[in-house]
Amino acid sequence: MTQEFECRVFEESYARIYKCLTMLNEEQLWSSPNSTIPSAGCQIMHLCGNARQWILSGLGGLPDNRDRDQEFVVQENIRKSDFIFLLENVKSQLQRCFQELKEEDLETIHSIQGFSVTGFSAIAHVLEHFSYHSGQIALLTKFYTGKETGFYTEIDLNQHNNLN
Repeated sequence: MTQEFECRVFEESYARIYKCLTMLNEEQLWSSPNSTIPSAGCQIMHLCGNARQWILSGLGGLPDNRDRDQEFVVQENIRKSDFIFLLENVKSQLQRCFQELKEEDLETIHSIQGFSVTGFSAIAHVLEHFSYHSGQIALLTKFYTGKETGFYTEIDLNQHNNLN
């Protein structure tokens, strides 16, 4: 399970977020089309807060000091380079947490953010959460730059499955 998490989050979602960070300027990073859509910067803050709460605290036993509402406050003093540091820090903490998890931790019921979930479900939640918000970040990037992200330029997505 953690190997799939690392593939989907660290190799796919992180790569997409990093690509978007290269395409957005500092102003676009904190821009939003309206008050109901969080900026790309806020969404990155939100992803890190969610991963810390659900996995590092929920499964890893670290203190839960998340201030979720603060994740949606525009903080223009945080630069693109700061996000790379933040994401890499969360990644190393998650990897360390995964190394210490035991099989029974995945089956145990944990109380996280008011939900009772198994450890497996908590990991799946964060994996899905990254996918959801990295897609929103990609959409904001396309909206503000008017450019394709080019996530799949090396792959022919029109290939068919070979059934043998």
